Amino acid sequence: MGKVVTFGCRLNAYETDAIRGHLKAAGDDATIVVNTCAVTAEAERQARQAIRRARREHPGATIVATGCAVEIDPGAWAAIPELDRVVGNAGKLRPETWNAPPAQRRAAPRGTPAPAPNRIEGRARALVRVQNGCDHRCTFCVIPHGRGPSRSVPADEVAREVAGLVDAGCREVVLTGVDITAWGADLPGRPALGDLVRRILKLAPDLPRLRLTSLDVAEADDALLCAIAGEERLMPHLHLSLQAGDAMVLKRMKRRHTPEQAVAFCDLVRRLRPGAVFGADLIAGFPTETDAMFENTLRHIDDCGLTWLHVFPYSERPGTPAARMPQVDKAVRKERAARLRARGADAARAFLDGRVGRNAQVLVEAEGRGRSEHFAPVATPPSLAAGTLASLAIAGSDGTALLTGAAR
Repeated sequence: MGKVVTFGCRLNAYETDAIRGHLKAAGDDATIVVNTCAVTAEAERQARQAIRRARREHPGATIVATGCAVEIDPGAWAAIPELDRVVGNAGKLRPETWNAPPAQRRAAPRGTPAPAPNRIEGRARALVRVQNGCDHRCTFCVIPHGRGPSRSVPADEVAREVAGLVDAGCREVVLTGVDITAWGADLPGRPALGDLVRRILKLAPDLPRLRLTSLDVAEADDALLCAIAGEERLMPHLHLSLQAGDAMVLKRMKRRHTPEQAVAFCDLVRRLRPGAVFGADLIAGFPTETDAMFENTLRHIDDCGLTWLHVFPYSERPGTPAARMPQVDKAVRKERAARLRARGADAARAFLDGRVGRNAQVLVEAEGRGRSEHFAPVATPPSLAAGTLASLAIAGSDGTALLTGAAR
């Protein structure tokens, strides 16, 4: 089958599996697809670099670009000489985009993508898209332009996909989307994400682990909090879309929560689910961010008790309100991002050290590596096959992963 090169979020990774499946079904081993991301200028640069490299290394291949960067500015991507064609976000999940004869293929239209195949072969963990698009307009973000308004996948459709994955041997499902806490707002009765979580767990009793991706603390509902408190199969690890820890920066970002609300949410979850851990997205060097504002974000890591950080230096995105604000020097952005990452590495190291001497519930992802219930990397014994879910004694930590007695 053809090759797919992916940039960006978990939703892109989910969609890449669909593309790969369509190429395999079509018997196409001569197409290279670059699935782009528009979140940062660096992500776009890397995608263009991948296109040029693909043309150099595979001069006879058909090279296609798709994804959010292509959706936002298709003309600019279509003008890249190494590309054969571009495909919009709507078309990349349609089988006919990839299995039609070459002469009949054309750039696919914008709109709501078709569902992706529900089987991901050879993986212990699988992504399931429950929502796409976003109704919010954060001042730094172009994703609503690439993916459109929020659209929810109906609960029964999600449950069927999860059931298919469990039947195929999947041990952990990760719910993903652009703004998953907005799930249900466009469905009859306006169900909430917590209702979806409970329905999945009820209809998939053989699913050992369910995990959530980025949550907006302003949208977390009571049903979700109840599931966090009472359902052991919902993993005690939540990744939060925080972006900053300073009140003025959050206001200028047009986020809908305050730093105090984020701290209160983390405290509440820990009371409901002792031992829960948190990851977070943080942006360094947002326009107008002063040294004092940045220090507030740095302290926010400790105030919330964050463990796993995903840090971005701010990147101007053409057409966004933030791009018209007074900009922070790029060298300062880079330095602040490095400081956030260093603080995050310290937090992760402290968490890993604190797990030594305990047991972890580990899902083996491949020979020699897995993830604990808290999403900590674990060096697993080579004798454990991928897909194995085991309780392992943690003998040590190397600062980036937990070590089992056998692996040490």
